[in-house]
Amino acid sequence: MNLAVLGAQWGDEGKGKIVDLLASQFDIVARYQGGHNAGHTVYVNGTKFILRLIPSGILHPGITCVIGNGVVVDPGALLTEVDELTSAGIDAASRIVISDKAHLILPYHRDLDLLSEARRGERKIGTTSRGIGPAYEDKIARRGIRAGDLADPQALEHGVRENVNARNRLVHETTMDWRVVLEELLVRGARIRPWVRDVSLMLSDAMRDGKSILFEGAQGTLLDIDHGTYPFVTSSNASIGGVCTGLGVGPRLIGRVLGVAKAYTTRVGEGPLPTELFGDMGTRLRESGNEYGAVTGRPRRCGWYDAVAIRYSTRINGLDALAVTKLDVLDGLDRIEICTAYRCGGETLTEFPSDIARLSQCEPVYESMPGWSTPTRGVTRFTDLPEAARQYVARLEEISGVPAAIISTGSDRDETIVREDVASHVRLQIQV
Repeated sequence: MNLAVLGAQWGDEGKGKIVDLLASQFDIVARYQGGHNAGHTVYVNGTKFILRLIPSGILHPGITCVIGNGVVVDPGALLTEVDELTSAGIDAASRIVISDKAHLILPYHRDLDLLSEARRGERKIGTTSRGIGPAYEDKIARRGIRAGDLADPQALEHGVRENVNARNRLVHETTMDWRVVLEELLVRGARIRPWVRDVSLMLSDAMRDGKSILFEGAQGTLLDIDHGTYPFVTSSNASIGGVCTGLGVGPRLIGRVLGVAKAYTTRVGEGPLPTELFGDMGTRLRESGNEYGAVTGRPRRCGWYDAVAIRYSTRINGLDALAVTKLDVLDGLDRIEICTAYRCGGETLTEFPSDIARLSQCEPVYESMPGWSTPTRGVTRFTDLPEAARQYVARLEEISGVPAAIISTGSDRDETIVREDVASHVRLQIQV
């Protein structure tokens, strides 16, 4: 059975580790949206890998890794990542497939990203300025350049020239030479072209042959362009619908859906975060959890677990189960708070507001639970967790409305609890 793994919060939930943990059970790992602004950090036997574009399954020999049409691909970033993996002894080049419909991020997109953010002033989004948004804008405006265009130098030249000239009309401080952009793209394209295929057809053929697919999402549901906290969102569909549009597979082929959520909440950039902690506790979570962006190094805003947001993600995505990560970060706390509802204008809300102005005014309604002093780091059996930690997980399941099939107790692949009884109950085929 196929499985989709996606973020249930505002991204940075630890999806990379979970995908890496499960990847060996699948033949193909397919990324369906986002760009190289989303870094998936994976630790294997103490070695740290940061994967920006290539699916996390690349660390397992023999697994084919697919980059779908819903992903925007920076050719330079992709080749750098391939070379880094090769230097680490991982054969990436022979196992990558890129959709011919995937749009490319080119140098002018980064300039336009910086210009757009500067013009927003106080309404800035907090982008990573890697050209993600402008590349998606070109896609929607039907002027984008796709991976399949690398096989047609004439069309490539026309598209690059027109887009660079458009960039020069907007950015007055400097002028970009389209010939330089084209030459660089042709050189990089020569390496990338062998990886380009019709991904929708490839996946269809693979499933017909009995092969299984793990669908990998980037960012998180609350950053989804349609269902997130707009306008403080990413430029793609990070929720479950992105699997269909970003890979060209039918919804009935997705199988089961696993949402990844931290045992607390974080967010990078601008936008509302109802449970955000500003004092010592926020700093404590940030430092203990090493809450700094894998790609940008930006500090993450931290807060208590938000069950209202998770219930929303459960509904949007049809989650079958959760993977709860970073439980060990809560070790040593006397009390732990869980947000069970919001209070807004004298009204108590149990559903996530669609109006961002209203969400910005919401205050969390907390339920307090006892913490634990016995370390959970590295624990691999649920029964070996401290009683208070087990009660905390049970309460998260109850108020979030979805069972926790996986619990991460550390950074490394092996520092994980897989609750096979829970997974079996929701028909998740997880055997680690």
